[in-house]
This record gives sequence, structure tokens and C-alpha cells, in this order.
Amino acid sequence: MHDFPFSNFILANENLLMVLGGVSIITFISSLLIVPWLIVRIPEDYFAFENRPVSPWSHRHTVIRWLGLIGKNLLGLVLVVMGLAMLVLPGQGLLTIFIGTVLLNFPGKYHLERRLVRMGPVWNSINWLRRRAGHSELVMRD
Repeated sequence: MHDFPFSNFILANENLLMVLGGVSIITFISSLLIVPWLIVRIPEDYFAFENRPVSPWSHRHTVIRWLGLIGKNLLGLVLVVMGLAMLVLPGQGLLTIFIGTVLLNFPGKYHLERRLVRMGPVWNSINWLRRRAGHSELVMRD
């Protein structure tokens, strides 16, 4: 019988492959639940403006605003990392990266979001999910 290097790798790294498989399954299921939930919560006119709209948190107390900002950015970072992993693992990688990017705060983010959302597959997927959930499609003005 022939000795295949790949089968030796699998046998030598069985625990690692089990952990990666488990992470892949958890990431896939999480993306199926979290991404659509977040997409339907984007205001339909979020991308309709040349400059970013005023934050709904701007009138809140400073401590609340900072806690919300930190929590939102942490969730965004987790989603971007999950999305990057989903580019090679099962899941909605590009969509998850997009939603994570929407939650993060950094200079030029709004213009990057508008550029990303204009990509045909992203735009179509977002609006399909919104229609399916009974929400109106996003509005984009040039």
C-alpha cells in the first residue's frame, strides 16, 4: 500500500482539524443568523446621502454613547474577522465583512461602504434579504 503524505498530515493533526471544523460550523451557523438580522436593521436611506447621516446616538449621554461605540466596534471587528475566515470556510464571507465594516468606525468608512455596497452581488444579496424579511430595499443615490 502507498503512503500518502496528505493522509499522514490528517492523522498527525486530527485534533486541529476537528477544532477547525467546529469553528467552521459555528461560523457558518452564526453568519446565517446574525448577518440577516443586521442587514434588515440598516435604515433604507443609509446610503442615499453623499456624506454620512447624523448618528442616532449623538443626543445620548456621553458615557452611553462611548459604551455603544465601543460595543459596536467590537462586534464589527468580530464580524470582519469571521467574514475573512468565511472566505475560505463555509459562510457568507463578503456579506459578513460588509456588515462588520458598517459597524466599525474609521476615517473614510462611509465612502468605502458605499463603494462596497454598489458591487452587484452585495447589493443584490442585501436587498434580497431585506425583501424576504418584509423590509423595503436600500436606496442608493449617486
